[in-house]
Amino acid sequence: MKEDMIKIKKYAAIDIGSNAMRLLIANIVEQEGKETQFSKSSLVRVPIRLGQDAFTVGEISPENIERMCDAMKAFNLLMKVHKVECYKAFATSAMREAYNAKEVVALIKKKSDIKIEIIDGKKEAAIIASTDLHHLLKTEETYLFVDVGGGSTEFTLFSNGKMVNSRSFKAGTVRLLNEMVHDVVWEEIEKWIKVNTADYDEVTLIGSGGNINKLFKMSGKQQDKPLSYIYINSQYAYLSALTYEQRISQLGLNPDRADVIVPATRIYLNAMKWSGARQIYVPKIGLSDGIVKAMYYGKI
Repeated sequence: MKEDMIKIKKYAAIDIGSNAMRLLIANIVEQEGKETQFSKSSLVRVPIRLGQDAFTVGEISPENIERMCDAMKAFNLLMKVHKVECYKAFATSAMREAYNAKEVVALIKKKSDIKIEIIDGKKEAAIIASTDLHHLLKTEETYLFVDVGGGSTEFTLFSNGKMVNSRSFKAGTVRLLNEMVHDVVWEEIEKWIKVNTADYDEVTLIGSGGNINKLFKMSGKQQDKPLSYIYINSQYAYLSALTYEQRISQLGLNPDRADVIVPATRIYLNAMKWSGARQIYVPKIGLSDGIVKAMYYGKI
């Protein structure tokens, strides 16, 4: 009977993004002689668009500071109810750029007892890439991993199961909506992708982020099947032709998803074009999954 003994731990990750904030509560199941399993116990997403403040005015607005405090108090209570034993809260692009970020972090600590750490693009890419990609990566193949956020997009190239190169660009969906991504940034991305993928005959994309997850869900495909370049291209044309209101009423998209999904699709499409990728895989992974695994394996 002894080998059936399992141990369950509860960890939580808070991802404070530029378009939304998420609290992921995960079950970590340990069993003698078996690979540790990670499963989602609960995921709460709140549509606080910090990037709108940070990228246009340079600071987090008083209204959003209050909303953040409320969200963090709620997250803290949820963690308590779930009996979470440890957590990490990471803030990305929007908080990196808001000049009042330090005050906001201090205030949240005081009001909700949640300690937030602001991380750079490199660390963000590394954490996302540490999410069990080995299940997906066929060692002999080359993958370009693309994580599109509200403030930045992280690109990581993998070949033979190893990370070759990684780069974060300030081209995120909220920035694109505000027409804050100049042609020179697109040119830099194109150059980086072309230079880094030049030596490989075939490259496959791996996409992460709320928008590509939504596109994948809309496709009705099975989780382990990729989306084609042709499909992404036609979806881009289709979504672009609809108004913001139509995307909400006809497609049932959330109001804070209906606008950003178009610029996000453009980023994935360009990444496929510039790397010559014909397919994109969409595993359901993101920063919060990465945080849980990195905590468990003692990397952060």
